[in-house]
Amino acid sequence: MSWPDQPVIYEINTAVWLGELSRAAGREITLGDVPSSAWHEVTPAGVDAVWLMGVWERSLLGLAMANANPGLRASFHEVLPDLRPEDVTGSPYCVQRYVVAEAFGGDEGLAKARAELAARGVRLVLDYVPNHVAPDHPWVLKHPEFFVRDDNGDLERGRDPYFPAWPDVVQLDAFSPALRSAATMTLSSVAARCDGIRCDMAMLVTNEVFARTWNRTPPEQDYWPEIIGGLRAEHPETVLIAEAYWDMEWALQQQGFNFCYDKRLYDRFISGEGLRDHLRADFGYQSRLLRFLENQDEPRVAHELPPAAARAAAVAIATLPGATLWHEGQFEGRRARPPVFLTRRPDEPLDHDLAAWYRRLLAIVHDHRVRRGDWRLLETEGWPDNQSCRQLLTWTWTAADGTRHVVVVNFSDRPAQGLLPVELHRYTDLLDGMVYEQDDDLSPLYVALGPWGCHLFAAA
Repeated sequence: MSWPDQPVIYEINTAVWLGELSRAAGREITLGDVPSSAWHEVTPAGVDAVWLMGVWERSLLGLAMANANPGLRASFHEVLPDLRPEDVTGSPYCVQRYVVAEAFGGDEGLAKARAELAARGVRLVLDYVPNHVAPDHPWVLKHPEFFVRDDNGDLERGRDPYFPAWPDVVQLDAFSPALRSAATMTLSSVAARCDGIRCDMAMLVTNEVFARTWNRTPPEQDYWPEIIGGLRAEHPETVLIAEAYWDMEWALQQQGFNFCYDKRLYDRFISGEGLRDHLRADFGYQSRLLRFLENQDEPRVAHELPPAAARAAAVAIATLPGATLWHEGQFEGRRARPPVFLTRRPDEPLDHDLAAWYRRLLAIVHDHRVRRGDWRLLETEGWPDNQSCRQLLTWTWTAADGTRHVVVVNFSDRPAQGLLPVELHRYTDLLDGMVYEQDDDLSPLYVALGPWGCHLFAAA
């Protein structure tokens, strides 16, 4: 099943999701016997792929370390005051083996889940962690040459150059030819079980970052071109997504990733600053970014932005170029983000009206094929005594058949007016169904929006 150019991905915390399904059913639910209604719930119209976050076998040693860590335990209790021992299952990024956890149904259960998604025209995305493995991973004993060691020969803990080491993982040697060969095989084995792979902290194993982190001399070939080149020989259609920071998105795109996280856009939506400047980047670059407002590592957007601001940001995210990521619970306005170590999250009141609004937004963008053709950021004009136009984010999509969509988002808590350099004679706002007409000589287009207001115009 081929991928669309700009896919929409829905992320699920596998452990939490299956736990809630099991409690509701009064029996254990695995990936192999998820009810059809549950699959329907996580594949609304407009979703092209489901990311089952954290399916791999987690480390028992890592679990023991997590339970012994006072800081982690405090974070668990903060989210779940009634924390129970069975709520803690260890980190999904402390991987003991790349086989699906038996509690989730094993590889057989995953295969059934993939088939269920495919029957709905939806692809499956899984994780891969290139930088480190659990301390009880089989490689630790069988392949000591795969790891970074200190001057005493002890295994180094996994880390990035800006933070203390993670206590529950050991550092792979990205410059080891043997490790690169094994990593290629591992990535290929993951690709055989899914349609796309999200690579955790992908920039850490690039020659540039790894050399700086560990004060090592890099080999001639960079890590990802070598690994991805080997993967493509067997799985040319697999979509690769890089979790990327530190302005390394362009470099990782050039090294073979289909999409890279757009963390900077996320930060700018949360701060409300610099959004237009960020969107001035080249379309080719932007079309290979993955846009999001939350994920398992970021706070819930309902916790970070007022409701109206979150909706405005969602309209922007849904209509920009690139891949789009939505997080399970985001639609319902959940505010608590449980640590990835947990299998349970707190009960919260769910906003069903908000969920219906999100699903309608995705369906509108999908059904009207909004993100087609040429994308152009518009420069909105104001007046000498009214520069509220600076608050407006505006762009157009123009398809080859002439179909045009115009997006206007007032991402501010004040009213805004402006003139858009477009001519629209009869057009419909797909968000509220209002139909507008204007005389032929009325150009440019005048728009006026209240705080956090949005238009998604379809030209007739």
